[in-house]
Amino acid sequence: MKNINWRGIDLNLLVTFSALMDARSVTKAAERLSLGQSAMSHNLARLRKLMGDPLFERKGHEMCPSKRAIELDPIIKNLLNTIEKDILQPAPFDPATCTEQFNIGLTDYAELIFAPALYDALHKIAPKASLSFHNIDKQNFNHSFDNGQVNLIIGAMEPNDPSIKKRFLYTEKHVCLYDKSATHLGDTITLAEYLKVPHALVTPSGQLQSNVDSYLHQQNLSRQVAVGSRHFLTVRQLLNNRNLLCVVSELMAKLDTFNDNLTQTRAPIDIPDFNINLLWRQRDNQHPTLLWLIDLITHTITDRVNWLRTR
Repeated sequence: MKNINWRGIDLNLLVTFSALMDARSVTKAAERLSLGQSAMSHNLARLRKLMGDPLFERKGHEMCPSKRAIELDPIIKNLLNTIEKDILQPAPFDPATCTEQFNIGLTDYAELIFAPALYDALHKIAPKASLSFHNIDKQNFNHSFDNGQVNLIIGAMEPNDPSIKKRFLYTEKHVCLYDKSATHLGDTITLAEYLKVPHALVTPSGQLQSNVDSYLHQQNLSRQVAVGSRHFLTVRQLLNNRNLLCVVSELMAKLDTFNDNLTQTRAPIDIPDFNINLLWRQRDNQHPTLLWLIDLITHTITDRVNWLRTR
């Protein structure tokens, strides 16, 4: 490898060789490749120098291959065929035979809502493939792409990096979730009731405040955050039989994770909606396997969201 000047090797010369081998004529080979005869003759001279062999000798109107050319012919044809079919035109992706491991990054929210549906969809169409779910948040998602930990990410991230592609999936809303009997609240709540009942908070950072508190502060109002956890499942258990209220995403409130009787209603304050996106790396944007996975995830999440919203 070290003794070969790879920068001086033009793979087009292999195409020239194959054309000459088939046509046995500089003129006909030039016509086949849409080249001028002088350009073809120049390529033949370069080929002879590269291979250290005459390769073709004129006998009458025919260019006859040398013994070395006859030996090289099947090797070069096989090489060109490999380049054409396996490199320039890769085989179409077949999910039925795929044995790949797909690494998907999800926020806690996205994993709770979509992980089972994603597994079912993949297992049905690509039963030999496997899934690995990775916990992702707004602080580490770029790093997870950079170190190759994940193929795709699902969450409320809004990347400003042009190397990351984004597909919008849906817009999520917020609702209030509570136990009516423990809080003595009705099916709807007033602002006064919202501020009076102690709050539980889903808090990935561990801080007992969120954008809701900033909004209330601007209105010279405040609430009491009594408990926080990064895990929605923990918070949901806390709401049962306790005088607690929690602002959660609408789809999380609709999950059938527990057999409880919690009530959900719109909050009496303006809490901004947020978008859920699907992210992947720009450099992988043309890979047939990834494109298939993007479409599968998109359809699966769309169906799951529509099903939950109509419950």
